[in-house]
Parts: sequence; structure tokens; C-alpha cells
Amino acid sequence: MPIHRRLYSVAGFLMLCFFLLIFYLTLLMRGSQYLAASIRQSQTTLTAGYAQGTIYDRNFTPLVNAQSCWFASAVPTPETVGAILPHTLEMQPVLEALRTGRPFLCRVDTPEIPCPGVHLLTVPDRGQGHHLAQHVLGYTLENVGVTGLESDFDDLLRGAEDPAQITYTVDARGKALAGVPPVVQSVQNRNGGVVTTLDARIQALCEAQPLEKGAIVVMDVQTGELLAMASFPTYAPDALGSAISDENAPLINRCLCPYSVGSIFKLVTSAAAYRQYRTHFITECTGTTEISGQTFRCHDHNGHGVVDMKRAMIYSCNSYFIELSTRLDPAGMRETAQLFGFGTQFALTKSILSQSGTLPTPDDLTLPAEMANFCFGQGKLTATPLQVTQMTCAIANNGKMPIASLIRGFTADGTQLTEEREPRCAYPIDRKTAYFLQDLMIAAVNANEKSNAAPSNVFAAGKTSTAQTGRYDENGVEYCHGWITGYFPIDKPRYAVTVLAEDGGYGNDAAAPVFRELAEQITELEHLQTASPAFRAANN
Repeated sequence: MPIHRRLYSVAGFLMLCFFLLIFYLTLLMRGSQYLAASIRQSQTTLTAGYAQGTIYDRNFTPLVNAQSCWFASAVPTPETVGAILPHTLEMQPVLEALRTGRPFLCRVDTPEIPCPGVHLLTVPDRGQGHHLAQHVLGYTLENVGVTGLESDFDDLLRGAEDPAQITYTVDARGKALAGVPPVVQSVQNRNGGVVTTLDARIQALCEAQPLEKGAIVVMDVQTGELLAMASFPTYAPDALGSAISDENAPLINRCLCPYSVGSIFKLVTSAAAYRQYRTHFITECTGTTEISGQTFRCHDHNGHGVVDMKRAMIYSCNSYFIELSTRLDPAGMRETAQLFGFGTQFALTKSILSQSGTLPTPDDLTLPAEMANFCFGQGKLTATPLQVTQMTCAIANNGKMPIASLIRGFTADGTQLTEEREPRCAYPIDRKTAYFLQDLMIAAVNANEKSNAAPSNVFAAGKTSTAQTGRYDENGVEYCHGWITGYFPIDKPRYAVTVLAEDGGYGNDAAAPVFRELAEQITELEHLQTASPAFRAANN
């Protein structure tokens, strides 16, 4: 055979071998894919839930993830089913497992079921029942934050899924293979999250107060950090349907909503008067005052007699401030209110916004009657409990007004704070004006023999108000909001507290006792803390 034919034959044979090799390798590769697929198909994974990031108070006390729920998983046998049935909170998975013979997972009421073959999984319970600071936390639906901090920090709180699950090896019918134990994966990563400025202890004290509708705000006088924000009524995230239909609107955060303010605004009027050298004004209150043909009534229809500014603040004399309004510059009065933050919206987080409320316009204040209403906190004026608390901080903090804050920073492990946020401040009044207003607030609580605001274990300063609403009940009685705002202790102010009793009536009756109770309880908390060995060791 010629040599070139031999070469062609050899080349053809080599090419045939090459194609056979490629075909064989393809079969091997496809076989490994089939093998992997068959392994996957021979396993079934049951997921109880996912760990999500935690929202903490200022002391790293969890505000969510503090409670847990439990799930039991097993291969259905008379023993395992008999052990689980007395504790199960959902029957459908158990009945389905008895029908199919496949492994099942159901929620139970205990973390311990002593039966071989029963495996327990623990999952943080985030959405059941009421949490402290529910209006601040917000809620989730289908594992997505919808409102509050749950929404604002959704990516952080749910950025990395950490499931609690159990995996069984099963046959083609989905039944667990005998002798092959399941693989249990417990949740691990749930300590990272958001650290708020709230103090869970103070928040709990506020939420325990007997307010039907209204709000309580507690703020650190020096830093503006919100220690508590309680809105009444509250709601539970697993009962949203009833909350939506409730005529009392429990989903609203009343700490951030504007209301008629009333006499606590007399502090702003007094600040404007101090700036304009009108603080020595004296007048006689007869119970009624006429401004441009319109008659205004003091809350004491018999009148307070001759009053100066301090006496007018002690007894909340409307006539004094109405008469004072005729001697104040409307533009300066309005500017003072703006410097205190009235009429300004600001954000605590992306979605937690304090509404601006309303200020009368400069044109409004050219009308003597509107100016009179403004000076004793009525008319078109509205403000939020948060704005009022910020004003109180400015007075107590010698003219330095810290801007309210809700977020301290973040944590990766639940113990160490990162990205801590610095306080921001404004200066609406000078030190001398602040001293003057402090003296008025101290007198309003401690020089009024009828005041219900004076605590028994600390000296406090404050001002009450009864704000008219222009709404009336079926008997023709006007609904009024009861207010108080104040601070304590007066020698070293630490806490500013505002209480709003929506439609609650007189401030001295509806709001002042709540303020007094909170001041006493918070002071007692401080005493207990400073007396603890841990506190003494940390401060030595």
C-alpha cells in the first residue's frame, strides 16, 4: 500500500478516536449533572423562619427579636405525632404528614419535646403581639418593612437571610430514608442592627400611663436624644385589620401630629416679651378682655386681679397675655416662635417625620384678635408634642436647643456601637432669656397650690395648658386637649417631658398627674442605677 494511503488511514483512525473520546467525556459530564440533580431531588428542606437584624434601645436592649417562637419537625410516626399533638399550634401540617408519610414542620408552644425523632427549631418572633415603641418600630408584611424603622432600615435588617431549617434525605415518594439523620440549621446572625436613642425602661413607664388618646415624649435635655415616644392608643402588627378600622386611629403616631397648643405657648410669648423689654408689664384681669370689639374670656371668669408676668404664668391668666399682645411686635413674636422650631417640619428618619404644624401668617398677625389668640396659644397655631419638647429643652438647657434625634448608630454584634451620630443644636434664645423662662416654669409648678404636677422626690419645672379645639360633644361641651411640658431636676436638667391628653380636658387634671408620676418613676430609676455596684465600678 502506498505510504500516503497509510498516513490517511492513521489520520482517520486518530480522528475517530478523538471523536469517541469527546463523546465519552460528554456522557461523563452529563452523568455527573444527573447525579447532582438526583442528590438534590433526594433531599427536602423545611424552613421555620429567618433571623432578621435587631432594633435596640440605647443600652442594647432588643426592642424586637426579644421573644421567640418554636417549631417541631419530625417524620410522622405514632410516637412523634403523639408527642407533638399536645403542643401544636397548627394542625394542618400534622394532618398532611399523616396522609403522605412525609416529614413535617409545625409551630408549637414549647422549646422542649422530649421524644426521639422530634427536632425543635427556635425563631425570633418579630410580628406577634405588641412591642414597646410600636409606632417607632413599625411593622413588616411578607418579610418586608412597611413602616417605621422596619421600613427605613429594611436592607440592613433583612440584608442577609439566616434561616432556621431542617433537611431530610428522602426517597422518590418524599418519605425520609431510614437511618439517615436530618441536618438541622439553627439561626445564627441576628445581633447586628440599629441602635436607637430610646430607653426601654422609660418607654415602658410611659406606655403604662393611663392615657386613652394622646402622646408622651421624653427627651434628653442636653443631647436631644429621644428617650421615649409613646402614642396612645397603640396597636399590634398581627392585628392590623382591627387597627385600621378602629375609630381612635391607633396607627397614627400622635407624637408627630400637630394639635392646638394652648397656654404652654405662653412661654414663647414671654420669650418674645423679654427680647422686646416688655416683661415688666402689669395689668388687671377682670375675667374678660376686649380687643378690637371682640371679647376674650379668661379661664377664671372671676378674674385674677392685678397680675404681673410671673403671677400670670402661675395661674395661666389668659387676660394678661391678651393684653400683652397689644404691646408686642407681631413680626418679632412670630420670629421667636420660628426660632423655637414651630412651623418647621423635621425628620427623625426617612419616614418618621414631625409635621410642621401651623403658624399664623404675618398678614394674619396684623389683625389684633388673631395676634391676641396667638399670644395665648390659640387661633390658627398648632404644634406637635415633639416640637413642644424641643422648646422645653432649649429653656432648660440655657438657650441651647438640641435637635431631636432617634438613632444613636449601628452595631454588628449587639454590644459595640459604630457610626455614632453627633448631636446638632440651635440657639433660639440667649442664656438670660432662658433663665427668665426657667424661673417662670419653676413658679408655675411649685408656687401654684393647686398644681398637680409637682413630684415628691425631685424638683421640677413646667407649664400646663388646656387647648380649645372648636369641637363639641352631644351635650354642647367643648373638647379640649390637656397638655403639660416640663423638665427635671431643676438644678441639673436632664429630662424634658411633654404629655398630651387628646380630648382629655384640663391640663392640670389630665396631663399634670402623668407628668408627676413619670418624673417620680424616672428619678427612682436613676437612683437605682447610681446605687448599683456596676454603676459605681464604671464611674470610679
